[in-house]
Amino acid sequence: MPKTCIIIVGPTAVGKTALAIVAAKHFNTSIISADSRQCFRELNIGVAKPSREQLNMVKHEFINSHSIQDQVNAAVFEQYALEKIQEIFTTNDIAVMVGGTGLYVKTFCYGLDEVPVIDPFIREKVVADYEWEGLNWLQREVQKTDPLFFEQGETKNPQRLMRALEVKLSTGRSIIEFRTRQQQKRDFNIITIGLEISKDQLHTNINRRVDDMMNQGLLREVKALEPFKKLNALQTVGYRELFGHLAGDITLEDAVEIIKINTRQYAKRQMTWFKKDSEVKWCEPKAEAVLQMIQEGI
Repeated sequence: MPKTCIIIVGPTAVGKTALAIVAAKHFNTSIISADSRQCFRELNIGVAKPSREQLNMVKHEFINSHSIQDQVNAAVFEQYALEKIQEIFTTNDIAVMVGGTGLYVKTFCYGLDEVPVIDPFIREKVVADYEWEGLNWLQREVQKTDPLFFEQGETKNPQRLMRALEVKLSTGRSIIEFRTRQQQKRDFNIITIGLEISKDQLHTNINRRVDDMMNQGLLREVKALEPFKKLNALQTVGYRELFGHLAGDITLEDAVEIIKINTRQYAKRQMTWFKKDSEVKWCEPKAEAVLQMIQEGI
């Protein structure tokens, strides 16, 4: 059997984690998470991290692997995931990857071959910081973060400077590098399965999940992280809204409702991203359907 990575993608709250565990147990293999937030040890409830029981069922990579103070981006994930999959392939022909961070999945499959779509939370933070701190701050940040661009770029154009900064923060690479990079070809097979349910059902799942998170103590988790709220890792749905509540800007009820709205919008963006990939094979989130699709693809 050729070495194969099964990638399970789809929007938040569609049921990816449970089905990835089914697939991993079926093939007696490990899971690599492709989630840009579940890798952080300090984030738990708000990022819908697999439960302790789930983590004990199957070995997961890129879960609790980093701190919120670490610089984590698509380039970091690409290197990490390629190393881990080679480790898995030393004892198993199959590996499973699961996640909803489209940029991470694409980078794993093809490398960073073009200037990517940027995480909107990173973009919003860069814009907000520029509006508050001004052009001199922006120039210093770009000079420090992406000296390659600063040497060649338009250092008085705030739009270009912000673009350079958000690309570097998102991918770990200079915007200059994307002009010359070639698409990578991996030396293993990839089967990508997308999980899809009706919009109404997805919205019901999302609303229920947010309520469950609040009942599990999300507000307490966010309160403990307040000293770190300016870090990129915390520019995340579920955390930003509750930071606003803790600052006295909105009521708790309104914050929870905004989390639900923002999560639904995030799920829509995820589906738009994955639907553009013609390699994704779509099915309902049912174990039999997923396993059959895998067997057909191997």
